Amino acid sequence: MKNLHTYIEHTLLKSTATTEDITNLCNEAIEYNFYGVCVNTCYVTLAANTLKDHSAKVIATVGFPLGANSTKSKIEETKQAIKEGADEIDMVLNVGFLKSQLTKSVSAEIKAIKKVMGRRILKVIIETCYLSQAEMKLASEIARLAGADFVKTSTGFGSRGATVKDIITIKKKVGDHMQIKASGGIKTASQCIELIEAGASRIGTSNGIGILYDHKNHEA
Repeated sequence: MKNLHTYIEHTLLKSTATTEDITNLCNEAIEYNFYGVCVNTCYVTLAANTLKDHSAKVIATVGFPLGANSTKSKIEETKQAIKEGADEIDMVLNVGFLKSQLTKSVSAEIKAIKKVMGRRILKVIIETCYLSQAEMKLASEIARLAGADFVKTSTGFGSRGATVKDIITIKKKVGDHMQIKASGGIKTASQCIELIEAGASRIGTSNGIGILYDHKNHEA
């Protein structure tokens, strides 16, 4: 796979991330030609300014990492992130509402966030580690019907990250109607390739540089 870098969203979402860390993240995205950077909303302005003369996208998380914020707060966070330069939004689905079978509330929240985004890409993080197969399928279907563009597997803060099985399950449910972002615990080139072959079209990882070197060494 010659273009692995184009799948990668170079990610730094730790609470301890400093302004220097985010600036370095953006400069690495430029150097390695990653698809973009994924940051918490407090760093959208910094990332957007650092990347303003480059093609790398700014992806902002909303309702992160639990998804248990009020819908109103998620909407306002989305509006502010877009105002400050976010190109895409990765919102965390309200897992508790999903498990309570409050599907209308889950759907309404996604629709409301998508509505304030215009044509920008919305990814819905369903946190697969906490879901049964049936719940995973339900969450994916709700996201699709609510107008989201991607299903994203994980925040990276749950009990596990993306698996090939997760991607296959989601892909079977959404088909070609949505794209899939695999994230959480992805550390090697072989993992990336397996997830992409299973149906992922984007990879969220904090180990993007290591993955590219791993891939280069295996191709040599």
